[in-house]
Order: sequence, then structure tokens, then C-alpha cells
Amino acid sequence: MGRIVPVILCGGSGTRLWPRSRAAKPKPFLPLLGERTLYQDTLARCSDRGEFAAPIVVIGEKHLDHARAQAADIAPDATFIVEPTGRNTAPAVALAAHSVDPDDVMLVCPSDHFIADAEGFRDTAVAAAKLADAGWLVCFGISATAPETGYGYLRRGEALEGGYRVRKFVEKPELETAMGFLADGGYAWNGGIFALPAGQFLDELATHRPDMARRVEEAHAAAQRSGSCLRPDHEAFAAIAGESIDYAIMENTDRAAMVDATFGWSDIGNWNAIYDHRKPADGANVIAGQGEIIDSQGTMIDSDGPFVTVVGVSDVVVVVDGDDVLVASRDAAQQVGNARRSRHQ
Repeated sequence: MGRIVPVILCGGSGTRLWPRSRAAKPKPFLPLLGERTLYQDTLARCSDRGEFAAPIVVIGEKHLDHARAQAADIAPDATFIVEPTGRNTAPAVALAAHSVDPDDVMLVCPSDHFIADAEGFRDTAVAAAKLADAGWLVCFGISATAPETGYGYLRRGEALEGGYRVRKFVEKPELETAMGFLADGGYAWNGGIFALPAGQFLDELATHRPDMARRVEEAHAAAQRSGSCLRPDHEAFAAIAGESIDYAIMENTDRAAMVDATFGWSDIGNWNAIYDHRKPADGANVIAGQGEIIDSQGTMIDSDGPFVTVVGVSDVVVVVDGDDVLVASRDAAQQVGNARRSRHQ
């Protein structure tokens, strides 16, 4: 087997975590659950050079400074593919595939996920890489613990050595369907983490998305290299029709596999998820910054300055960032991303 090369994807604006997360400095680069950022934790999980090669970070120009500065102490050997424009995950991973050896396995990781068990993640990654080296494109099937409607699902198929075939990819379901998946036990969340043999990934891309494959190859071939950064050709890359790995490759290949992942995963997709990770064992209130909570339960205050008092209102989140204030029920946390886009800058 070749190397296991972490490919860290830094994209999106994290609008569901407004007002902390903004277009200029989105979720991956914020210390939301500790002293390190989610991006730094992602790099740290892949920092054992006995197991993993130096990471490739795929990022846009406007966030490059954040990514380089935060990687300096954890992964000083990181290289950065600087996309001229966002085109979703399939072209991003294809750029990385052109930057490694064909027999390498790419460990594709979103930069903004939380994983509680770093050692469990490493063990799963190594097992997935072995399956990928045998010619499979491997998804990490996150153990479903609730009938989540915000995630896609994977249906386990026949057993393989070290994993399973993926029998079916399922889009984000309605609640009743998700409850059925949980009761069935044969479904897992699709966490967006993959182990992909680089050469085979490019072959699959050429088969299922030939125009994308050609344009990515052109963009990479004409890239400008400066220090640790590679900048693909703007014109060729901008001509690509963006698409996710799932739609472009995984739902079309006959070599989709999965490994079970039980390492305490969350995509930290909204303020309710932040509350769940910050709350004490007794499920009480959470205060980050200055504030007090009176006669309320399941409430969180996160303030960077003003003193905030909440009285008699339960299951709400109050976030103060500079002059911007968010007040939302925890049940409605998913809707924060629909707030005025002009306020997300």
C-alpha cells in the first residue's frame, strides 16, 4: 500500500453558527469546543507521521492565511491547494488526487467536524485505508444514535474483509423514515469522511464525469506553485460544474464500500450541537463569557462582551458577537442559516 495522505477540505461559510461564524472566518477556524479550532483538531488527528503522510489542505484564497497560521505548529509540512473558486468536493478531491501518487490512499476529512475519540479515528482510518488499497472507495459509516433528518444515510450491504459494500445511498430523510432506519439497524450516517485510492478515484471520475475530470487535470497541470501553495489555473477550474463526491462518484461506482465508525462524531452543524457538547453531565445550563441564567433549563449564553441575563426562558441559545445578537430556541437552531445573509459577513 502507498501512503495514507490526509486531504483536509476547508469550504463553506458555516452560516448556521452565525454570529460567531462568518464568511471572513467560518466555523473551522474558531475555537468553539476548546482551545484549539476544529481545523486544528482535524490536523492533529492525522499528525502521526508513522501512520499518515503530510496533509494536503484544499482551501479558498480568502481563508488561506487562517489555515496556514493555524497549521504552523501542528502540521508545518502541510501543503495547500488554493482553489480560485469553490466547486464542491469532487473537484477539490480530484485536485488532491493529481498531487499524490496513484497508489496512495487519500483520507478525505472535512475540516469542521468534532471527533471525541482521536485514537478510535486513527484505527478506523487505517482499517479504511486497507480496504481502499484493495480497490474500494470507502465511506465512514457513522453509528446512528438518533433519527437525524439532517444527515444522509448509508445502507450496509454484503460483508467484505474489513467492511461492507454500500447497498444504497439515502438522501436526508423525513423523520418517520429516519426512525425506521434507526429501528432497522442496517443504516449509518454518511459523515462525509472517505478513504479513496487516488489513481482509482481519478479513473472513476473520468468514467462518470469526464468533462470534470478533463478540466481538473487541465487546471492542475497549469497550476502555479509557490512555496507550500499550489494554485490551479483559474480559467480551467472556473469552467467546472461543481458537484459533491457523493453525487459524482460514490452513487455511481460499483466499488462503494463502508467501514463502521464509532469514534464520537458530530458535524457541529448548529448552536444546539454546540450546547450538547458544552453542557455538563447533569444537562444544566451553559454560560460562555459573562451572563446569568435564572429559572431556566437547557439554555446557553455565549457572549464575547456584554453581560447577558436570561430569566424564565428554557431551551434557548443567546449568542452575542460584537454588535450582533442571536436569540433562538434550540429546536430552531437549524434555521439560523436562513437569517439575513448580509449579517453573515
